[in-house]
Amino acid sequence: MEKRKLGRSGLEIAPLVFGGNVFGWTADEATSFAMLDRFTDAGLDAIDTADAYSRWVPGHKGGESETIIGKWLAADPSRRDKVTIITKVGVDLGPDKKGLSAKRIIAAAEDSLRRLQTDRIDLYLSHYPDPQTPIEETLGAYDTLLKQGKVRAIGCSNYDQTQLRVALDAGARGLPRYTVLQPEYNLLDREGFETRLRDLCIAEDLGVITYYSLASGFLSGKYRSAEDLAKSARGSRVEKYLNPRGMRVLSALDAVAAETGAKPAEIALAWAIAQPGVTAPIASATSVEQVDSLVRSVSLKLGAEQLRQLNEASQP
Repeated sequence: MEKRKLGRSGLEIAPLVFGGNVFGWTADEATSFAMLDRFTDAGLDAIDTADAYSRWVPGHKGGESETIIGKWLAADPSRRDKVTIITKVGVDLGPDKKGLSAKRIIAAAEDSLRRLQTDRIDLYLSHYPDPQTPIEETLGAYDTLLKQGKVRAIGCSNYDQTQLRVALDAGARGLPRYTVLQPEYNLLDREGFETRLRDLCIAEDLGVITYYSLASGFLSGKYRSAEDLAKSARGSRVEKYLNPRGMRVLSALDAVAAETGAKPAEIALAWAIAQPGVTAPIASATSVEQVDSLVRSVSLKLGAEQLRQLNEASQP
């Protein structure tokens, strides 16, 4: 399996990351274990989660995804050295459990380590910027965790170009450096990353792992009308794509599918993998069969004309 460097983090991963937001939500524990087994057996090795997953589910408090991953790791200790565990901190989990203060980060890391049943987080991300906390305080907390060996590398998610620049400048003043960015990016959400933000990531050699890489499942092709929105728990998230541009993108995916025999989701992920500046897209699944499809996307190499067709159809 091809490995790609995650910027200057010192980490290398296969070019597709398993999205753990589904664990304990749309995938129960047994299904999650089966999917993780199939994913790693195929040579893929990075798993993304967050302390907030899946707080949005009625009755959940956050940490459900990390807990399932921890049980899977504990069931076979040899798995730990074969995977890269990515988790995040910063989302509001209740009183005294939000933001990126030093106190919050240190406490959250201990909670994540306990749930994950491991002694280290490979990549720890600031989930969202925290305008209430100086970046120096945030990076100082990460410095403590890095020196303790509880975290191997740090990064950020949902930072724009200005926020990332400020953080990188602080890192140049003796504080730890964000080495990875996790932005929203897919065929239908291109503007936020394909501007100065991508240029900055390339110039500063940041690894980039993209989330919502299948536009909440829209790019699988299963949502083509308002009636289709009831097909899954995420249907309400894709309604915004039911417009002429969304239909153009699905048509382009269908055309490439006819040429390659690949599924639309596999093509959308192969497109993301091929984009400048992208290390690996994140994608989730709810069945072993869907994991097999994710695996196929890694070996799918799109031709120049196919990439042009997809780029043209998805132009903002």
